[in-house]
Amino acid sequence: MIRIGILGDIGSGKGYIANNFGFPVFNADKEVNKIYKNNKKIFIKLKKKLPKYFDKFPIKKKEVSKAILNNEKNLKKITKIIHFEVRNKMNSFLKKNKNKKFVILDIPLLLENKINKKNDILIFIQSKKKDILKKLKKRKNFDYNLFKKFKNLQLSLDYKKKKSNFIIKNDFSRKSIDIRINNILKKLENE
Repeated sequence: MIRIGILGDIGSGKGYIANNFGFPVFNADKEVNKIYKNNKKIFIKLKKKLPKYFDKFPIKKKEVSKAILNNEKNLKKITKIIHFEVRNKMNSFLKKNKNKKFVILDIPLLLENKINKKNDILIFIQSKKKDILKKLKKRKNFDYNLFKKFKNLQLSLDYKKKKSNFIIKNDFSRKSIDIRINNILKKLENE
């Protein structure tokens, strides 16, 4: 099994591109949402650490946002609790898909949290800043201050780009993305 990690800026189209590879995708953001909706143990841990913000299950994203915006230290507390569970989910996903040729890891903080392995193939998604912001502003509940806090958690885009084996320039056109993905897969299959 070859692990392909998708890197890039917030809103660069990582999830969309990951889903277009045609192989199993581990999407950390979706897993976090499932944890907020379904995992009562995580709710209890968050309530214990941050009782001012978490009082009802299931956890609402609005509560998480409020906790992070009110105090930057809360982000670290939340992350510490959530990331352990996400890592467990990822390990289950990898076991389940161990016989697949490729698996796609759509994990926003892949390098930052040292989740990547030495032999992982890293693909950087490059998008124009103006296109990213235009896309992000269309998202429901987009908060620029929250965006900046999450951006501060990330390594520089230049560093991620240098660490990558491939770069996909995302012009948000399905046809060109499919061509770029197919070219990468052909190169990987010939190695």
